[in-house]
Amino acid sequence: MRMVASLVTGLVFGFGLILSGMTNPAKVQNFLDVFGRWDPSLAFVMGGAIAVAATGFALLRKHTDAPLFGPAFGWPTRTDLDAPLLIGAAVFGIGWGLGGLCPGPALAGIPVAKGGLFAFVAAMLFGFAAARWLRASR
Repeated sequence: MRMVASLVTGLVFGFGLILSGMTNPAKVQNFLDVFGRWDPSLAFVMGGAIAVAATGFALLRKHTDAPLFGPAFGWPTRTDLDAPLLIGAAVFGIGWGLGGLCPGPALAGIPVAKGGLFAFVAAMLFGFAAARWLRASR
């Protein structure tokens, strides 16, 4: 049942990304181009997603002791900022701005495979592997 729930959740997420146009790198790049062809629609997509997620998390914290498919919630407990977090955030932001995609929309866009999507996904997977290797070597 856990795998079915994961599949349905992933499909809804991916469909939402495709429906909102977030799998189109130009849409993201136009959002970041505030002095050119600025497109504010990404802000509305993010705002809607944050509102839905915040409501869900608030309800879970108040009314649920444990998740349906696990023994306990894994709420974050760390509050410090360390170098790996800051470096990772910077690399992610630079890649997002230059490529116009982040991992979710890139994977959701594979069925339509426009432009350099496969190169982006290959570079993303290489980055995941490099980060895992660096973390293991520390």
